[in-house]
Amino acid sequence: MVIRSRAPTRIDFAGGTTDLPSFRNRETGAVINAAVNRYAYCVLRQIEGNGVRIVSQDLGQFVEARDIRELEFDGNLDLLKAAVRALELPGGIEITVRCDAPPGSGTGSSASVGVAVLGLLDRLRQIESAERGSVMTRFEIAELACRLEQDLGIVGGKQDQYAAAVGGFSYMRFVGDLVPVERIEVSASVLAELEKHLVLCYSGQSRLSGDTNAKMISAYESGDPTVVNAMQSVARIAGDMYRALLEEDLVWFGELLNEEWQARSQLHSEVVTPKMAQLREAALAAGAAGGKVCGAGGGGCIVFLANPDREGEVRQALSDAGGRVLDFSFDRRGLQVWESRS
Repeated sequence: MVIRSRAPTRIDFAGGTTDLPSFRNRETGAVINAAVNRYAYCVLRQIEGNGVRIVSQDLGQFVEARDIRELEFDGNLDLLKAAVRALELPGGIEITVRCDAPPGSGTGSSASVGVAVLGLLDRLRQIESAERGSVMTRFEIAELACRLEQDLGIVGGKQDQYAAAVGGFSYMRFVGDLVPVERIEVSASVLAELEKHLVLCYSGQSRLSGDTNAKMISAYESGDPTVVNAMQSVARIAGDMYRALLEEDLVWFGELLNEEWQARSQLHSEVVTPKMAQLREAALAAGAAGGKVCGAGGGGCIVFLANPDREGEVRQALSDAGGRVLDFSFDRRGLQVWESRS
């Protein structure tokens, strides 16, 4: 028997970083994001004995142990090891993972892998013994994925895990450890407009979100007035963008992307790299109405909204400037797990 799963990555349109503990424990964070069909895929096969083998096809890495309890955290696929150990399953499993999104793209790919692996393991737990508990809800899987990252000392928030688990467009708020999630039912026409005119571009620069987040949070915790005001603006813009989507006002949506870019740029000097600034200038000159950094910044992706019917020119300008355009559509289903006999 083979169990497979997939979890979407996400584009955050506004509010990222306000889901980090240092902000949400003092103020209310807010994020607008949407799950997209750049997936993390995981496959689980049962093997002989009590051992465990974990393979990352993207990183070209693998770990194995004779017993799950022998898995050690050493910086090599630690999040996957933590997921395997958390559900206290017997051994005899091989897990293979890969992701459609480039590593360090700023689209939450590592969290998507964590959610997809937990979905696999929860399904195996159900199959092997009904006494081990009922199926975990998507919110429980998202929260467990967050806790595992926290236990590993990874500096990150919660929006990525929830987007991967539930899918769709979401307005998320972060109040301490609470994560109220409101699903935004975007109309079919607005969804089509966004899929046509949004352009996702990978800068070619992979980034470590934990490093960038740590620098921004250090400045916020020290009370740097520029950073504090910028962080509050980022959260406020998420609320404005929520209203823009409800009102189906894509002109305002594009303006808010630019406002988010400006506010995020003030969080740290390394949020916008020279390459990312060059790509944005090329996109705006070619017909983009607005654009913003995805995730923490310091590399990764930028998402642009093209003016009506100008997306072709924007895409070409980004390619000419050395960017890599990533095609996508929106995912409404979130985490999916299925069994295969093939």
